[in-house]
Amino acid sequence: MPTYARADLVIERGEGMYLYTSDNRRLIDFAAGVAVVSLGHCHPTLVAALQRQAATLWHCSNLYRIPGQERLAARLVEASFADSVFFSNSGLEAMEAGLKLVRRYHDETGHPERWRVVVCSDAFHGRSLATIAAGGQPKHLKGFDPVVPGFDRVAYGNLNETRVAIGPETAAILVEPIQGEGGLRVPPPGYLGALRAIADEFGLLLFLDEVQTGMGRTGKLFAHEWDGVRPDIVAVAKGLGGGFPVGATLAVERVAKVMTAGSHGSTFGGNPLAMAAANATLDVMLADGFFERVRTLGTSLKREIEALGRRHPRVVAEVRGLGLMLGFKTTLENSSVAQALQDAGLLTVLAGDNVVRLVPPLIVEESHVREAMAIMDRVFAALVEKPVPAKAGSGSA
Repeated sequence: MPTYARADLVIERGEGMYLYTSDNRRLIDFAAGVAVVSLGHCHPTLVAALQRQAATLWHCSNLYRIPGQERLAARLVEASFADSVFFSNSGLEAMEAGLKLVRRYHDETGHPERWRVVVCSDAFHGRSLATIAAGGQPKHLKGFDPVVPGFDRVAYGNLNETRVAIGPETAAILVEPIQGEGGLRVPPPGYLGALRAIADEFGLLLFLDEVQTGMGRTGKLFAHEWDGVRPDIVAVAKGLGGGFPVGATLAVERVAKVMTAGSHGSTFGGNPLAMAAANATLDVMLADGFFERVRTLGTSLKREIEALGRRHPRVVAEVRGLGLMLGFKTTLENSSVAQALQDAGLLTVLAGDNVVRLVPPLIVEESHVREAMAIMDRVFAALVEKPVPAKAGSGSA
């Protein structure tokens, strides 16, 4: 179906930080499949793990125990706030499981009237009917009326609006620690901690969408760790499988225990192939020094983009983000800037608010940063000579 505005590129293979096209072009990848290819292309640890599993068992159904699934759940629990994990195939499914968990929790604890969720403007939570309603962006809702009810919208980062939106039917607060699709928006300091306090005050659940911010993207396993908060539910996906489709919904015990046999499920979720990929990804990510290195490279990349912004103020208006989830708001048309970068050999991703995202694999090195910045420098200089007028950009998650 014609649901994608695809670039005219045929990608044939990938290796590390690079993609190679059918016409023998080499592209340095600062898009990473929209922040998915967390360990780069064809990482040897992931390749070996999938090859071993592919020769052993692909699928057996959640009717039976799956050792790789039990191992991955235990490792995620040990490394996080959570006590329990549900596995699915995508971030969307992880979000849907979390939304069901919110309603089920309040129903089982004597408050079935609590079902509404406070959400934020410019959010992105997926493409199902429920999650486009949670995101609330007109471009995603167009043509899909009636909008699924149950979501009350407030400005991102605005605690006063959040408190006002809470009523007797409110069940949870849902927020991204950093808005990705919405334009790499980082909230004010202490925002998540304040949301935790509000949730506790009103008996609500704090539900975090870490589909993009999780799995090391900001320099910690989860972005909420920067604020030192303990959420009730977190949805993750993207980087968890290093490119293999896998999602997970993590929850604390008091919430997770309301789910019983038959209350939720997934045919393919947590299958042996996905678990092999995700466990191999964790093998790399949980090694000593991995997240520290992401923080170091993220600081270096942000510093370099800011320096480019000072050299090219007619192109770069603002630099945003944290860790290796970075981007710049441009004074030109973001899609035209991204196209010019692609033509010069650098892949990026669009976001809202006229932002161009740079979300490279977490294995990026200083040499790759220098290569990307050199391309950006040349392209920005050329754009200034023949600028493209700015207009509202669009994202791609």
